[in-house]
Amino acid sequence: MRRLSLLLIVTGLTACSAVVAESETSTPSPVTTSTVWVTTTLPSTMTTSAPTPTTTVDPFARPDWLGTRPLPLRPDGHGEVLPTPSELTDRRLETIDLLEPPASEEFTASIEEIPPDVLARSSWTEECPVTMAELRYVKISHYGFDGRFHTGEMIVNTTVAEEVVEVFAILHEARFPIEQMRVTALEEVDDHPTGDFNETGSFVCRPAVGSDNWSYHAYGLAIDVNPFNNPYVKDDLVIPELASAYADREDLRPGMIVPGDVVTEAFADIGWEWGGNWNTLKDWMHFSTTGR
Repeated sequence: MRRLSLLLIVTGLTACSAVVAESETSTPSPVTTSTVWVTTTLPSTMTTSAPTPTTTVDPFARPDWLGTRPLPLRPDGHGEVLPTPSELTDRRLETIDLLEPPASEEFTASIEEIPPDVLARSSWTEECPVTMAELRYVKISHYGFDGRFHTGEMIVNTTVAEEVVEVFAILHEARFPIEQMRVTALEEVDDHPTGDFNETGSFVCRPAVGSDNWSYHAYGLAIDVNPFNNPYVKDDLVIPELASAYADREDLRPGMIVPGDVVTEAFADIGWEWGGNWNTLKDWMHFSTTGR
């Protein structure tokens, strides 16, 4: 509200109290002048501004561009290794629920033959080195980076299904965060790389990296855990190709696997070996029954 100060100058003339005689000998009375300052407040039109809207940023929100930016290809067929986007240097993204979340925080798991609809969206074909009968469909509850519990899925070899469940029960209890756990589709095997995937999984019918031989993933005898947080690194190759920020294993962030932690110990307890111990390259995401 504006304040308006009014200066009122009040001039008072003090005249003689008696009637001035017409006598020429009368002396005029002195003039007394006084100044009075009066301050008054006048109302004015009040204006109010609309409140500034606030925007709440979800720290676990997945970038809109995730999985949509094909990378230039290198001569070896892999994507070009580019700097890690700022949104992914400390990757803690929400889990997309493909299956019904668990009803409680208790660990749950199931092992069954592969349902036809799951087989149809998997990478299995008759050319794969295992039959359908040699594989099992496993559903596992897990803790997410978003602080919630989710139901994940994977296809594993029948011979290791129960011990795989044991491992993930330990990770669940430890609240080790897993971004996504799902079955890999056939079209994803040869899809153009975007370098930003982070799916934990087992069976993928494909050859080993840089080889014509079947990967142990093609037998359901290997598991990759949080690939972006735990990339494959050999010379100038990084897979996923945007995950080079995670090649620095001294900068420990959630979802990373390091020697002697709950992940390496849980797999070691069932006799599996870790690619983080390899000498000629590092495959920090990778665990397998044979160390290959």
